[in-house]
Amino acid sequence: MDKDLASVRLIFVLPCLLVVLNWLWPLPLSPVTKILATGFLFIGSQYHYWARLSSGSPLLPEFPRPLIILFNWAFSAIAFLALFQLALDLGVLLVAVVQWRWVSIPVIARVIIGACSTLLAAIGVANAIKLPTIREVTVTISNLSASFDGYRVLQLTDLHLTRLFPEAWARSVVTRANAADADLIVVTGDFIDGSVDMRRRDIAPLKELHAPDGIFAVPGNHEYYFDYESWIEHLESLGITMLLNTHNVLTRGSDHLVVAGVTDLSAARHGQVGPDLGAALAGIPASAPVILLDHQPRNARTAAERSVALQLSGHTHGGMILGLDRLVARGNEGFVSGRYDLGNMTLYVSNGTGLWPGFALRLGKPSEITRFHLRAG
Repeated sequence: MDKDLASVRLIFVLPCLLVVLNWLWPLPLSPVTKILATGFLFIGSQYHYWARLSSGSPLLPEFPRPLIILFNWAFSAIAFLALFQLALDLGVLLVAVVQWRWVSIPVIARVIIGACSTLLAAIGVANAIKLPTIREVTVTISNLSASFDGYRVLQLTDLHLTRLFPEAWARSVVTRANAADADLIVVTGDFIDGSVDMRRRDIAPLKELHAPDGIFAVPGNHEYYFDYESWIEHLESLGITMLLNTHNVLTRGSDHLVVAGVTDLSAARHGQVGPDLGAALAGIPASAPVILLDHQPRNARTAAERSVALQLSGHTHGGMILGLDRLVARGNEGFVSGRYDLGNMTLYVSNGTGLWPGFALRLGKPSEITRFHLRAG
């Protein structure tokens, strides 16, 4: 076992120990029940270790879908319960210090936080795996020509096609996307988790995506984890045009709209070409508005300085949970979910169409398929 995995296992064991020692064992249960519950909690806390045993990667649980759902529920419930128990312990400690006497936690308080944790986890996982609805967003672009006024762009992102989001789910997403009647469909990365051979069936429905002006996409960081070059080749075989630091010009008579894309910020760490906005925009028609596809939103201010009109990103999953989204924003230059106006540029960060199966939980940050209506202004 490598040191990184050992560290991860230790990190996830600590909340489990807090739950076992401070929540479970003080409950008036039989020793046998407590031992069995301890075993269940330990198994749930080591979800990513079991994932590694199943696939070779802690990022990729290759279990049957119901088992992945169960693990996500158990893992999330443990995390919530550890937080609630810690808050309860600190509250009791504060009362004890103020009153200078021993204060015990009533059984009913433990029961309540246990019930709340399991319920929140169940709701969060159910939200994570359901089919996303279409979110409508209108964007006004000052230099958009009249011939592109009302143009519709549909964004998919962070599909994370896996055993949790398998072929049937992908087919439902494609059906919904095609029914949205967009002029253009874009995918802003993180199509999959797993190799081409592992995900061939799951991603096959994307071949049925259709829009009058085509399907364009950029890679996300997860494509680099699983044989990037093979994935780029396979995605293009599905009829998806990958914009790897390049662009495509859409025309309506003498009017133009540019769709550009850059590779992911993580590319260089995997020996691949990193994002190059200059190359992506080289040779575009003068005064043509630019839609930029960039999986991560961190470089949005640079794009705004280069007169990009609209940047579409994903990566953050919207922060997944209200409150947690503030922490996720800190790692993404403040961009985590929804619309941001940066000078004359609009940045939109999608909450994601799917979700990484290693922590499939959504509370207050629903998944989405996003349809943009471009308006001249």
